Amino acid sequence: MLMPTSSEFVALCRSQVALLTQAFGASLSIVYLTEEWVENTQTQLVAIAAYPDISVALEKVNRLAPASDRLKNEELTPELEFEATFFPAKPNALAQQQQLILPLVHEEMVLGLLVTEREDRLWTTWERGQIQRVADTLSLACVMDQRSQWLEETHHQQRLVQRQQHDMLDNLVHQLRSPLTALRTFGKLLSKRLRPEDRNQQIANSILRESDRLQDLLQQVDGAIDLGSADLLPDYEAASEPPKQPIPLLPAGVLTASNLELEPCSVVDILQPLLESATAIAHDKGLTIRTEIPTSVASVLGNCGAVREVLSNLLDNALKYTPTGGQVHVKIDQGASWVSVWITDTGFGIPQEDLPHMFERHYRGVQAQGNIPGTGLGLAIARRLIEQMQGKIEVFSPIKNDGWISRNADQPPSGKGTTFVVGLPVRESA
Repeated sequence: MLMPTSSEFVALCRSQVALLTQAFGASLSIVYLTEEWVENTQTQLVAIAAYPDISVALEKVNRLAPASDRLKNEELTPELEFEATFFPAKPNALAQQQQLILPLVHEEMVLGLLVTEREDRLWTTWERGQIQRVADTLSLACVMDQRSQWLEETHHQQRLVQRQQHDMLDNLVHQLRSPLTALRTFGKLLSKRLRPEDRNQQIANSILRESDRLQDLLQQVDGAIDLGSADLLPDYEAASEPPKQPIPLLPAGVLTASNLELEPCSVVDILQPLLESATAIAHDKGLTIRTEIPTSVASVLGNCGAVREVLSNLLDNALKYTPTGGQVHVKIDQGASWVSVWITDTGFGIPQEDLPHMFERHYRGVQAQGNIPGTGLGLAIARRLIEQMQGKIEVFSPIKNDGWISRNADQPPSGKGTTFVVGLPVRESA
């Protein structure tokens, strides 16, 4: 099978053959390419451009090399024996000087041949040098053309895979709607059947709140799917152009800080319902949650949905990576220009070599070796959202002493635990 060639490369070969005819008076010129090499098989040269035309040129060459002459790929070297084997010498020395056979070589691999001859006079040294440059040009163009063909095929395969992933995601989102609707319905029924003073009422309210959150996230996933596969993977020619609409970064719905809608937010109001859900999870896992929240905390300038997503993720991680009998501590500090939320756990901590990478996408470090599921996206999303709100997020392991609420008792084992600190700017007074 002939190596893939584009029409542009064939046109270049024809132009170089025309150049040999017009500028140097060649009476015969042929550009050959080798068939694609397959191990333990033979290879053959195939003509793709010739003067006067391929049929006439090949008829003229056939008297030099019978059509049955074949060579194994490892014999195709730019050495003189290649020429002698594939194109037996003419019967006299004059004829040999009238015909030039130049291998098209790249990194010691023969890609083809350039054959040209002139019957009325011999080639000069300068002409031989110019024709060698033509052969070098064709060799380089052939390599670039093959790489272009490979990239195009790879790009095509990537688009096919992405289209399949796109369809699968669309199907999964559609299938999630039914159980989510059922979950919300069960939550509403449970809430109506419980008395207001029943402590399980908070659990029912948490079910409704989290199902509403899932509904919002699914709507954003729908928006991402609606972009279409063409927008998700643009052609190379349009790769530098922005997508028709931004791909959502949950839950803010935008990728740039300039588009993030900032507003006054109460960190306490956002954190309180999250702590109610976290308390129920902690009770089920045998964990203890301690909090230190001032009665009066200034509002911050941020995005309430983004703040909720960040704090929810950090609380989830603290509960997920703390073994039974451990503790999770949450406190709020207020300074002159910042409100800081400290979330500390008594888990196994994070190795020092992993700390610099914890906010990288899909990085889990030593956690990836455990049996706790995760994608390594939560912290990356959290940092991006905090940066969009002009805030800051830090991680410390072992725990940072100021993050431990009960400083005089119940201290965790030395060298254990993790502390995340989220800082948001205080809203300036009007």
